[in-house]
Amino acid sequence: MDLPRRLWALFAEDARWQDIRARAAFCARTFAAIALALFCSFLFQLESPLSSVTTVMIVANPTVGALMSKSIWRVIGTVLGAAIAVAMMAVLAQSPVLYMMVLAVVVAFACLVATFLRLFRAYAAVLTGYTIVIVAAPAYADPNGIFVSALSRLSAVTVGVVATAVVFLVTTMRRPENVAAQIAQIVRDTVDHAMAYHNFRRGVAGAEAAPLSVTGEFRSLPTPLYDRRGVLMSRIGALISAVEYAATDTYEIRRRIGALRVGLSGLAGVVATYHPLWSSMEVTAPAMERLHAHLAGLMEQILAIVGRPGWMEDIRPIHALIAAARTHLTQAEHNEADIAVLAAIDNLHDVLSQLDGVLLYLSAEHAPRHARLRWFLDWPTALRNGARGGVITLLAGLMWYVLHWSAGPMLMLYVVAASSLVSTTPSASRASVLMAGGTLLSIPAGIACHMLVLPRIDGFPLLLGALCLFLLPGVWMQFSPRWGIGAFGYSVFFTALLDVANPIRYHDLSLTNNWLTFAVACVLLVLGFRVVLPPDDRLDAARLVASIGRGVRRLALVLPETPGAWVTWEGVQIQKIMRLAMRLSLCMAVRERNAYTDAALGAVALGRLVVRARRIAALPVLDDADRASLRAALDGFARLRDDPEGTARGLADGAQAMLSRAAGHADAGYALQARRAAACLQQAAYILRAVPGFFHRHGPLQLDPGVAGAALPLSAVPVRAGAEG
Repeated sequence: MDLPRRLWALFAEDARWQDIRARAAFCARTFAAIALALFCSFLFQLESPLSSVTTVMIVANPTVGALMSKSIWRVIGTVLGAAIAVAMMAVLAQSPVLYMMVLAVVVAFACLVATFLRLFRAYAAVLTGYTIVIVAAPAYADPNGIFVSALSRLSAVTVGVVATAVVFLVTTMRRPENVAAQIAQIVRDTVDHAMAYHNFRRGVAGAEAAPLSVTGEFRSLPTPLYDRRGVLMSRIGALISAVEYAATDTYEIRRRIGALRVGLSGLAGVVATYHPLWSSMEVTAPAMERLHAHLAGLMEQILAIVGRPGWMEDIRPIHALIAAARTHLTQAEHNEADIAVLAAIDNLHDVLSQLDGVLLYLSAEHAPRHARLRWFLDWPTALRNGARGGVITLLAGLMWYVLHWSAGPMLMLYVVAASSLVSTTPSASRASVLMAGGTLLSIPAGIACHMLVLPRIDGFPLLLGALCLFLLPGVWMQFSPRWGIGAFGYSVFFTALLDVANPIRYHDLSLTNNWLTFAVACVLLVLGFRVVLPPDDRLDAARLVASIGRGVRRLALVLPETPGAWVTWEGVQIQKIMRLAMRLSLCMAVRERNAYTDAALGAVALGRLVVRARRIAALPVLDDADRASLRAALDGFARLRDDPEGTARGLADGAQAMLSRAAGHADAGYALQARRAAACLQQAAYILRAVPGFFHRHGPLQLDPGVAGAALPLSAVPVRAGAEG
């Protein structure tokens, strides 16, 4: 009785039904590509027809741009790997141990580069690593055949790539307007989030007001705002990837790819601006309510505009609204003496300036031509993944050499391929378990296929049907957020286990040997990524926090004030925060995670304050004494990592000096800029005093979990003796 109701619920829910349709369409296209690749492999009499099927399983993607990008980089990686394999075999054929050592170094470097590279560029490094083993494996018994093996591998990859591209290009409707619609939707959702924040602040400003001198941690936001912020940041990251994929085969997006990257990164910066800092700083309830009410009304007006079709073609109405709101804020600044309210006005000015700049980058007509964004290179993670790949490659090679294992090349193949593939994931250690699990599931599937199905097959249609039947679970689950990497491992390595040659030969002992080899290889993979070099998410998070602190220090003391410096800096810090949130989700409770994420976003706000103070210092309206005060305050960032309280004290002293000189000054323009500079310095001091433990080199996260100081809140900094103890 329950089954009909469940089936009806399945088809009645639009979201679930759309997901089923998308998965079914992807499976159908993938199986059509497999049929074409397998047919061409038999037609061209390739030595290993299923290598082309493996290629289909790797490059198939529901997004055409992603498929094209993946295919191009796969071919590049295969060519590089084949060239290196030929060179290594030519030089080291007589020295097996030295060959294994050199191979381990090459694989380690491939895993390191795969960790660094973004999107499917990483597949060039992945393919370079394991193509060496694939090409060299048939030539271990006869090194003279290495060149023929390289050509055979390149032929199989080319057939698989071309077959997949043909099928997906013919059956997929390319719609660049879909990307534009996604960008427009994320802008609407960001503006809606901003409006919700300002409405929230309107409702609780009087109840949650606190003196500016309070040095406690940031107050918490309501859970819905936290949830919405996390979802928005995640969606913006995914949309940046989608834009890069679309640029592969769409000229209009490729022409604007730089501006779109910067615009979406800036949109993440706008979302990051709405953290609990304002909730802790604001003091004057009526003034705060008026400010937030005005901004909430502005966001409502902008939301109405961005809800219309084609609004991105002409952003002048939004620009006019933002300009009018900034004029209103400037007038409020002239009439306000409270430093806390001035700080809030300064924040609102900055938010509107950011939003205006983001829309400029994202608009089709007004986007700047030369926009650049730098990607964050996570060296500790890359070096660890490289060491893991190198160690287990060397272990597998020595195991093969010492035991004279006849299936040694297959062992090397899996270890190198799986190590390279999991290095492209955010958490390689956890991905290794899923990859090994999916591969282990492919072993009984391979046994069933070999024993029960393949002996009964006498033609191509039956072979194709059997392959599709066994591959269906892996293809269906391949893009599942939770099980995707495991399903990917099942699909790819099932085809490797099947070993359908041309002509096919059955040898039970050889097949059993291969199955056992894959099981041992899975153990080696998990051993290398989970045991020999185990993950430490807290340590990774601590490194990211330290990197954010160093980034703020560098911004204040080293980076020149150029038009693109801030955009680049903010983009890198946002990438760090996204990685930090992922690491913290694996090692901390929700409340602690929110505190660290809020502090990280506060660090980005601190960077904005530093840049604004430096820009004000360059204005001709200020005199040398003001510039000296601002410079002295910013020079205090030199001791940020050792004494954040001292840095905050210097900033607060600079703010008081600027305010005292501005008081009663006859020049209204000078007084306004001096008060703005004082507001920037005072806000920066507040951030540092609110969370000194985030910036201090001996803050709670930087300590071993067993040390007592590691449990302290971010408002406290353990003394050095406690850190060493």
